Amino acid sequence: MGLAGALWVAAACAQTPPAVALRDGESLTYSVRWGFIPAVGKIVISAEKIGTGDDAVLRVTTTTSTWGIARGLFPFDGRGESVYNAKTGLLLSSSEWSAYHNKVVKNSITFNYRKSSAMYTDDVHPEKSRAIPMPDGNPSDLIIALIQTRTWDIVPGQQRDSLVIFQDQFYPLTIHAEDYETLITLRGIYKTLLLVPRMEKTPPVGMFKRGSTVEVWIEIDDDKRLPVRFDVGFGFGTGTATLTDYTPPK
Repeated sequence: MGLAGALWVAAACAQTPPAVALRDGESLTYSVRWGFIPAVGKIVISAEKIGTGDDAVLRVTTTTSTWGIARGLFPFDGRGESVYNAKTGLLLSSSEWSAYHNKVVKNSITFNYRKSSAMYTDDVHPEKSRAIPMPDGNPSDLIIALIQTRTWDIVPGQQRDSLVIFQDQFYPLTIHAEDYETLITLRGIYKTLLLVPRMEKTPPVGMFKRGSTVEVWIEIDDDKRLPVRFDVGFGFGTGTATLTDYTPPK
């Protein structure tokens, strides 16, 4: 490893490690509806530990697909993969693949914390591949960052920051704890904490620049603290993902 590598690992372990959103074997399945149209698709988020000792990683996979009538109008399939160091909780790499009609997205990013740099690779548009300076913080993609809030000790009126990566952009989110709410779903009745992420420290980009909103409800009456529901609001409607199935960690 060398002296520099050993010093970096020691420094990373000395800090409070970021909590990974899921644990080995854990899986969350969501049914997606659009407005009043039920079950237009499905999202499955699962975690698998690979390897042992200091070389062990946790691979978190997110698959998304439309089905039924919605698939005829909006044939979408997507897969995202985030690989974390199982010991430090740091994100090592992230990749994304999606297909909608004839449009294909395929990219990946790897992180070098010692050099504060990330390498973005676009397989569809290689000319967009480049090295990116990394800001301070522990990056994650948006959906994993929202699931990670289940590990937070936060109450209404409080807020915390999170660093999110989307393709070749880093941007900070401030996640606000809004209120306690009771949700009724097919799986049961949940007492939840409503969390709302906003871009406040920098000019909005991406979906936030277009005026979209995101909300997540975290179960608080059980130690699993499951993310029960996500809402993503656009100018032309709201997509809702509701938890339908859960597999606990090994």
